[in-house]
Amino acid sequence: MWEKLRDDFYQNFIVDDRWKYITGGLQNTLKITFFAVLIGIVLGFLVAIIRSTYENTHKLKLLNAVCSVYLTVIRGTPVVVQLMIMYFVIFASTDPGQVPTAILAFGINSGAYVAEIFRSGISSIEKGQFEAGRSLGFNYAQTMWFIVMPQAFKNVVPTLANEFIVLLKETSVAGYIGLQDLTKGGDIIKSRTYSAFMPLIAVAVIYLVMVMVFSYLVKLLERRLHRSEH
Repeated sequence: MWEKLRDDFYQNFIVDDRWKYITGGLQNTLKITFFAVLIGIVLGFLVAIIRSTYENTHKLKLLNAVCSVYLTVIRGTPVVVQLMIMYFVIFASTDPGQVPTAILAFGINSGAYVAEIFRSGISSIEKGQFEAGRSLGFNYAQTMWFIVMPQAFKNVVPTLANEFIVLLKETSVAGYIGLQDLTKGGDIIKSRTYSAFMPLIAVAVIYLVMVMVFSYLVKLLERRLHRSEH
């Protein structure tokens, strides 16, 4: 048994430097996840501000309607379909590259969920905070920026960190547009060796280790935020 596992390991990872499919795919996975999270946070923050402003002041009605459509469409369709539409339809003639397309697609998808995270954080702040801002002479925008958002952001940081973990796993569908991510790297090895066990188990273990590490960091962050409240 051990000899067979050793031979399988050699054939799947050592021969022809096939391990490079895994490392190269891992680099693309981390790159896509990191930049998609940044796009998601910026986009989600803007959408949350617009929707919260409409709920509190009934202003920005048109922008709120656009945001509502965006949230409905993005949250109501699978991310893999959005990815393929982005690559094969929207950028069919320009072709900016597989990685930038994936970053944009996953970033737009993440933004819809981050928007609701931010909006729930803003909603969790007591209405008295707005009154406190007015008593200090702040207008609505200043009250939101200096008083409400710092508290709301602190409340949603752990949830945002969990969104990063979810997005990391969602990028496993990037291979649908021919991009060599971590999952696609394992699939390429499988197609070379006709052995599914070793490359797919390796991919699963790498994802598991990354998720466990990030989950541990999220727990440390939550504990630190909890201590800072006392």
